Amino acid sequence: MSEFLVNLLGERLVNGEKAEVDVHSLGSKLSLLGLYFGCSLNGPCKQFNASLCEFYSKFKKSSEHKDKLEIVFISSDQDQKQWQDFLQEMQWPALPFKDRHKKMKLWNKYKVTSIPSLVFIDAATGKVVCRNGLLVVRDDPKGLEFPWGPKPFVEVVAGPLLRNNRQTTDSGALEGSYVGVYFSAHWCPPCRRHFKHTMKIETSFTQYFSEMPWLAVPYTDEARRSRLNRLYGIQGIPTLILLDTEGHMITRQGRVEILNDPDCGLFPWHPRPVLELSESNAVQLHEGPCLVLFVDAEEEGELEPAKELIQPIAEKIMAKYKAKEEETPLLFFVAGEDDMSDSLRDYTNLPEAAPLLTILDMSARAKYVKDVEEITPAVVEQFVSDFLAEKLKPEPI
Repeated sequence: MSEFLVNLLGERLVNGEKAEVDVHSLGSKLSLLGLYFGCSLNGPCKQFNASLCEFYSKFKKSSEHKDKLEIVFISSDQDQKQWQDFLQEMQWPALPFKDRHKKMKLWNKYKVTSIPSLVFIDAATGKVVCRNGLLVVRDDPKGLEFPWGPKPFVEVVAGPLLRNNRQTTDSGALEGSYVGVYFSAHWCPPCRRHFKHTMKIETSFTQYFSEMPWLAVPYTDEARRSRLNRLYGIQGIPTLILLDTEGHMITRQGRVEILNDPDCGLFPWHPRPVLELSESNAVQLHEGPCLVLFVDAEEEGELEPAKELIQPIAEKIMAKYKAKEEETPLLFFVAGEDDMSDSLRDYTNLPEAAPLLTILDMSARAKYVKDVEEITPAVVEQFVSDFLAEKLKPEPI
């Protein structure tokens, strides 16, 4: 475990007293690590920090599992004094302020898109146990449900479901079906344009739900809604999760898939190794590092040779990380000559060359460019391998 944690966090952490904390000293009994992503200047972070301090204090004093949990703060602060002042409010250690590279690796590895965020991981393997720790702190203040691991969908959703004619159906009726779990709110404009599900005020829920032909968790069942949110680690709405007939996740990108495939010809939308960059799926560029192969193609169908070029490499990466039950560390796109590609090139200050092989890491504001005359499978494979081995030098976006 210590070897894994040292690789993940480094040899030394720091605490509020400016003292170093040896990662090996986190304890042999440690089984769960909470990675707390935040910033001192962020209002919600300051609010959550107070709740987390109270939760942590109670857990360490009274839980039988007190030695099995530790939290590490991963800051996005730009000012060291503000970071240090914030750290003094905490009872747990933090990554050193200057270790920006390791912080960004953790942001990407655990797909953090907003703060505050608390991700619980297995301390021995790094696998995500619970992505939405904010709800754990709120819903289980005494830590009675430790270690907050995922439960089967059928168990979490169990109970009555509503139809918009006020009739109820037991959740058991979902068994054997593909299921879309839709997280949304009446006040969210993109949600109103697409699909709908959970709200702030019951009257709003009733009105909003009247537009929907599908089932809903009752508004009053806040605990079940929260458990579903925790199960899938929802960080933004609208989000549509697609599950297979066994309750296993197919994709988190149901909304994007429906926008791209309104006739549902590709249902149930199993992840494709390579995507054609479009306005609807460009949001995925912000979810972690993405390989984008820009080519000189203006018409639909002209991108096929580019997709065929990188597809085997993408499939190999997907299979490797799926076998380890980890999310793929790199998404793959091809982009032609259109307004979307032009905007992306302008935003990231890329050369006009085509073909152009790039890896874009928006959250780290970093890019990696391979500008060669001929892009072959071997060139792509080496580029990807070097990136994953951290052998490439990033340029700023």
